[in-house]
Amino acid sequence: MDSSISAVDKFIVLKNTGFKFLRGLWKRLFIKKAKGLFLVGKKVQITHGNHIYCGKNVKFEDYSEIHGLCKDNLVFGDNVTIGRGVMIRPSSYYGIDLGHGLEIGDNSSIGPHGYVGCSGKITIGKNVMFGPKCSLFAENHVFSDSSVDIKSQGVAQKGIVIEDDCWIASNCVILDGVTIGKGSVIGAGTLVTKDVPPGSVVMDKRNRVLKER
Repeated sequence: MDSSISAVDKFIVLKNTGFKFLRGLWKRLFIKKAKGLFLVGKKVQITHGNHIYCGKNVKFEDYSEIHGLCKDNLVFGDNVTIGRGVMIRPSSYYGIDLGHGLEIGDNSSIGPHGYVGCSGKITIGKNVMFGPKCSLFAENHVFSDSSVDIKSQGVAQKGIVIEDDCWIASNCVILDGVTIGKGSVIGAGTLVTKDVPPGSVVMDKRNRVLKER
């Protein structure tokens, strides 16, 4: 069976990329900085672009939502891809409870339908890969006083750090205050509630380190 790409397929790819390029030319007018090629898919929502900084070859895929309102900006390194349907939300839509933001390093990507709640600062290193439907929550509600409703007790925001060269497989949930060490692998469906040492392989919902790479 011939596995080469046909001329028709090449045309479709080029056409779609061309549309993303044209959208990027328009959208870059509304963000703080975009250094090089900027590709934007269809129905991408970008708000508060004066807080958004993009390196070279940044891609926001179809239906992604990039909400820029935050204290410390959204900073995307070179060759970063934000997958289809990803939501990046540091703050509420109306400026209440202003969050800190996100920094993501060169050559990193967030897979389709991910959620990045960067109320607390989220720092993602270089060459980090997220599978589909991963969620990061850099915030926890305070609920220590049972005599007061939880909503009025505010939140804690310790932040999340994911160091270079990590692979976070599909459907992982990473909670506030966690650092995942360099070169680690987090298996699909894992709930990460505590720090992961560098070079670890974590593959179950109890966040147990199974082995070193």
